[in-house]
Amino acid sequence: MAFHFPPTRPSRFAAGWLARGLVAAGVALSLGWGGMLYAANQSVQGAKKEEAGFDGDAPTAILIEASSGSVLFEKNADELRAPSSMMKLMTAEVVFNAVKKGDIKLTDEYRISENAWRKGGAPSGSSTMFAAINSKVSVDDLLHGAIIQSGNDACIALAEGMAGNERLFATDFMTKRARELGLTKSTFANSNGLPDPGNKMTVRELGILARHVILDYPEFYKLFGEKEFTWNKIRQPNRNPLLNAMEGADGLKTGFTKEGGYGMVGSAVQNGTRLIVVVNGLEDSEDRATEAKKMLEWGFRNFETRTLIAADQPVGYAKVFGGESRSVKLVAKDPVKVMVHKNGGDKLIARIVYSGPVRAPVREGQPVGVVRVWRSGQIAVETPVYAAEAIGTGSTMRRAIDGASELVIGMFRAGAEKL
Repeated sequence: MAFHFPPTRPSRFAAGWLARGLVAAGVALSLGWGGMLYAANQSVQGAKKEEAGFDGDAPTAILIEASSGSVLFEKNADELRAPSSMMKLMTAEVVFNAVKKGDIKLTDEYRISENAWRKGGAPSGSSTMFAAINSKVSVDDLLHGAIIQSGNDACIALAEGMAGNERLFATDFMTKRARELGLTKSTFANSNGLPDPGNKMTVRELGILARHVILDYPEFYKLFGEKEFTWNKIRQPNRNPLLNAMEGADGLKTGFTKEGGYGMVGSAVQNGTRLIVVVNGLEDSEDRATEAKKMLEWGFRNFETRTLIAADQPVGYAKVFGGESRSVKLVAKDPVKVMVHKNGGDKLIARIVYSGPVRAPVREGQPVGVVRVWRSGQIAVETPVYAAEAIGTGSTMRRAIDGASELVIGMFRAGAEKL
């Protein structure tokens, strides 16, 4: 295991003198040592889109460790494509969130409109839970139908029940919620992923969404692992091929349209580690299942979780403007963990990134920035860091000196930008 050390001599006061700019503080620690991250003003390098060690056939793919969010492999992960029925994860999340907040109840009943029946029910020829026209179905049963049977009628009924019509649900419910979750690229035109130019997602954002569902809704996530569901006297199996083909597989969703090809969001747990895989754009369903399984097995076989920094252990310092101290100690509330190759051949680079200098007064526990860890040129994990101590406002002289320093650096930066 190798860590990158900044070429300049680390200094606890080096980060922060870029006036109101994004500051990257370089690493000086060894894996397992749990040492301090010290500052060195270096720019953050862009992440590579490919990683050696896995040869995948999917046009777009990503593999994520669920606990830390560490990315183990990615290929064209930010390319927008039709998500097909994988988009139902967004519809499910909107419903999960509404139930969690108390806006709706699982026992609430929504009517199966003629629109839901024709577009997503038995007459549609698409995946359906076979809900009868004009029948009333509980939110709980509609969730079962949408997740286990991939029922398009179930999704439309949920959308119409919550928003009045499906288009409004897609724009005002799904899109709004996606932005709240940090999904900045995803766009939605309906509730189920049926062909529409407005349905676009990346495998990275599908992976982020899947991780959120797994971690934030454990009681609902169990639905994704149920192997069958019967409605209207019609028993249908779960469409996820991993459930019967891989140890520990328990979710999430498959998808197919002519526009998007075959895709899958899958997850499995082995030896206490959960991985999430997303593939899209494959030419047939067998390739989809094979590719997802192969990628998960590769991840379990070749990686292990290592703790870089323990929870509440100081990780570095941020520059303070106008304070009684010129810097503030930073900590991560949760352990900073990363998945690394078992053979120990990874090169890790970690930096504290924040907008600074931080203006005094600084309160203890105040969010300051993040610590980012790169593995082989790719962002592997990002964890928030917070002020470990309170820093009061400094003297008039200290504020004046800091203000003059910022002014000079600001003028220097402005001049450099014009070159």
